Amino acid sequence: MENEVKLAAGAMVSLAVATAALVVMPYIQVRDVVPPEGLKPYTSAELRGRAVYIANGCVYCHTQQPRDRNLGPDHERGWGRASVPGDYFYDKPHLLGSMRTGPDLFNIGARQPSKDWHLGHLYQPRAYAPGSIMPAYPFLFEVKDAAEPGDEVVNLPPGAGPFGRVVVARPEALDLVKYMQGLNHTYPVLPPPPKVAAGTAAPLPADAAPAAAY
Repeated sequence: MENEVKLAAGAMVSLAVATAALVVMPYIQVRDVVPPEGLKPYTSAELRGRAVYIANGCVYCHTQQPRDRNLGPDHERGWGRASVPGDYFYDKPHLLGSMRTGPDLFNIGARQPSKDWHLGHLYQPRAYAPGSIMPAYPFLFEVKDAAEPGDEVVNLPPGAGPFGRVVVARPEALDLVKYMQGLNHTYPVLPPPPKVAAGTAAPLPADAAPAAAY
């Protein structure tokens, strides 16, 4: 009986420590996070596109969390600065991802702002990146003999589309592209350093003690 009590007590202590370390402390760290000044809420079209992104499993192959340059080559790859908690203020749920079968998309809207490129890449990735293993998403498009008024015709490279017909983007494809075009986190997240007039010393922090005179 004594061993059973010790076992139960040990299990409860272990659970309490794990909960404090993995739930309570992270919550305390991010509960007061506010969005950076340059971060804008998603539009209704971007929210619909985000749902398409989730439904088609894009998060399984793409991350949205560039690492610090001291932790990996993400900055050299052109993926942008390391992300901070405020960048995800409007993301519910967040789409950090855990696999990089494809490149990180945290700043894909800044790296590739072209709507035509995104639509064509979704329809046939290998027409834009030879050897790509990304699946095509033809069900997000419609092939027609001729475009109708209001249709968004996809401008594909020669030979990438059906001969003598046109490829038209469905609303889901257009919303998904708007979401990816909105993934632009190039705004600064730290305030600029204070300007110091010529001939004057930079102000000391409020908690800094003055240097001793010798």
